[in-house]
Amino acid sequence: MDKIESRTFSFEVRAEEDAKHGHCLTGMPIVYDQRTDLGWYDEIIARGALDKTDLKDVRFLIGHDISMVPLARSRNNNENSTMQMVVGDEGMRIRVDLDTENNSDSKKLYSATKRGDISGMSFAFVVDGDSWDDIDSEHPTRTIRSIKRVFEVSAVAFPAYEGTTLEARSEGSAPDGARASLESARAAAQKAADAERRAAAIKSLEKWRHKR
Repeated sequence: MDKIESRTFSFEVRAEEDAKHGHCLTGMPIVYDQRTDLGWYDEIIARGALDKTDLKDVRFLIGHDISMVPLARSRNNNENSTMQMVVGDEGMRIRVDLDTENNSDSKKLYSATKRGDISGMSFAFVVDGDSWDDIDSEHPTRTIRSIKRVFEVSAVAFPAYEGTTLEARSEGSAPDGARASLESARAAAQKAADAERRAAAIKSLEKWRHKR
């Protein structure tokens, strides 16, 4: 079963108003090539990780609260969607059209963003491909090379990009997907090292036999 992870970025989220879209938010919830310390490992989302991502149905929430009515939604990222997503060289930018007249949550979020009280976005996703460096060290680096699907994007009050899931925020813990991926990478590295040692031993034995 795919493991859903989430990441939170701190950056400028803007509250804007225009004649066409009314009240809206703009921001960048997914950023490429940004090294981030997640406690026991660093993580980088590689450029191009969104090239084949499923973005067919993505909700916009507050704080990943899936029990709330979405404030916006992107369906196939078409022009009629209330959230527009643009994938570029730096990552993903979004524009969220808010119904501040009929939705009190939208009105409060727009006000909080305009005041600067909200300054970050987070997204929930599934990893399709990743790799690890320095896997034998105490602080390895994980590079997410491909994201399979993005489920939702959230406005968040604490944009520290400091954890993945709620239970993964405690010291020494890790998201299940990342831990399984690291264990797999370490097992593969160990297997390769064992194979290399066996090959060296066989080569040494052949040399010894040849000398006899």
